[in-house]
Amino acid sequence: MKPIFALAVGLAWLTLAGTSPAAAADPFAPAPYVGLTHPAWTRNATIYELNTRQFTAEGTIKAAQTQLPRIKALGADIVWLMPIQPIGQKNRKGTLGSPYSIRDYRAVNPELGTLADLKAFVAQAHRLGLHVILDWVGNHTAWDNPMLAEHPDWYDRDWKGDPHPTPWWDWSDIIDLDYSKPALRRYMTESMEYWVRKADVDGFRADAAGFVPLDFWETARARLDRIKPVFLLAEWEARDMHMKAFDMTYAWTWGDAVQQIAQGKADVGALRTYYSWNQKAWPSGALRMLGVTNHDKNAWEGTEFERLGSAVDAAIALSVVSEGVPLIYGSQEAGIHHRLAFFERDPIVWRDDPEGDLYRRLFTLKKAHPALANAPWGGRMIDAVNDAPDKVLSFVRDKDGDRVLGVFNLSPAARRVRFLDRLPEGRYTDFASGAPVTIDGATVLDMPAWSYRILLRTP
Repeated sequence: MKPIFALAVGLAWLTLAGTSPAAAADPFAPAPYVGLTHPAWTRNATIYELNTRQFTAEGTIKAAQTQLPRIKALGADIVWLMPIQPIGQKNRKGTLGSPYSIRDYRAVNPELGTLADLKAFVAQAHRLGLHVILDWVGNHTAWDNPMLAEHPDWYDRDWKGDPHPTPWWDWSDIIDLDYSKPALRRYMTESMEYWVRKADVDGFRADAAGFVPLDFWETARARLDRIKPVFLLAEWEARDMHMKAFDMTYAWTWGDAVQQIAQGKADVGALRTYYSWNQKAWPSGALRMLGVTNHDKNAWEGTEFERLGSAVDAAIALSVVSEGVPLIYGSQEAGIHHRLAFFERDPIVWRDDPEGDLYRRLFTLKKAHPALANAPWGGRMIDAVNDAPDKVLSFVRDKDGDRVLGVFNLSPAARRVRFLDRLPEGRYTDFASGAPVTIDGATVLDMPAWSYRILLRTP
């Protein structure tokens, strides 16, 4: 659904790895952190969003399956399928409707294919070493979902006693569910279990996750993990979601900061604020999703080229080498410069594009360097202080001697940058050119506008 901004950071979070018996007896001692264990395959993972309706000329799951080797070659690891269920007819938007208006939670939209097609897609992905998550719409259903007639008490009601769309949003094609009803919670949890068992999917991306009570997600996660280790991504930005429910949350604040900087409405201080909160307020094992676009951004706010202009490549590189899990929205690798229609067919015109090559090289880099592994496996970002801190972001990530130095000129003017402490000093290899680079107290880096340098050092 269209992005909803919810920066919920007011809850206390204690991240102590453990306590001694003596400390445990002290009522004032911090409690040990007990959080989720991420599936092992998320260590270096990147995520690829696949809009089945637009992905191929046929617009089907079967046709999309033929593209899985290409997605694998790009360097992606997790394939996120936008909703595959049948779409409501009543109050439908456009000709084909929104994939987020669900008419049947346990069926495949016949426009996209069959359950057999989905099972074949997942099986092929697994053979290639990919994992597949389904978009899950828990907040609402289509108006003509049979649940409304069969279980009218499962729906929230407005002041007139009628079912209603989510308040304050232009979501007229859907109606809200009421999670105070235990029977609804059971049905929705069992529906998620259905897809893990039937199609062997590896988890879910939860749409508008914060509009559904957190304890529902926590219970669902525990039940899903009994089937197999799953991966859950929340379309939300709240640290409490990482405790028992979600491996990864959206980093909307990061995307907003990048866009504000690219449009000249903020400087690097906006990103410094994000990274400070990410390190201090979020648990150290939290995965945050970083991306320059997605289906919502592309459809409603503009392509990455419209919104970020000359900063696009630097933003993509930053999404991969800074702390977080990088997202690529299927079509970016083709350098598409138009907004894909949301309620109609608008097949992607595929072509080779420098943006695709950039993602391939960056994803290869991420997998090759332990410092760039995802939390909690990779190295934390450390500020490499420079003499233009409001224009240039520079940082070091280090893991067991594997070091990555990133320098990003996030401004429309060239900069000559000096480092003000010894942290970045050493001998490196330049990611772009392969040339050796030595950083010492006398080093000055010439950084063109919106440019970046990624320097690498192995043990």
